[in-house]
Amino acid sequence: MRAAAIGRGMIEYADASPEVRAVFDDIKATRGVPDVNNFWKALAVHPPTLARTWESLKQVMAPGALDPMTKEMLYLAVSAAAGCQYCVASHTAAARAKGMTDAMHGELLAVIAMAAETNRLAEALRVPVDPQFQ
Repeated sequence: MRAAAIGRGMIEYADASPEVRAVFDDIKATRGVPDVNNFWKALAVHPPTLARTWESLKQVMAPGALDPMTKEMLYLAVSAAAGCQYCVASHTAAARAKGMTDAMHGELLAVIAMAAETNRLAEALRVPVDPQFQ
């Protein structure tokens, strides 16, 4: 296989091994997209991690008790809290594609910001957990 890196070590479909192509094909079919995004191309430098991550993500994000938009909004919130710019962009787009409105996005950002502030205050003040919350 010839060098397939673009950017920082991302594997394009044309340069992928059969193992990576199989995962890329599943991602494209599952999501109904013509190509995989950069996250998957970056993970493809280590095929076992690519496959494991895709299988786990499919399971977690599959239909369940939470609707798909809510799952994407939760993913967005955690990504914002973790400071992952790529994940924030990706999951904002995914949540919007699943129906998140501008108003919902604004409220979500407000909740994320409020939680970050009150979390820091509770930690800084070392507030003991109330018995009824345990």
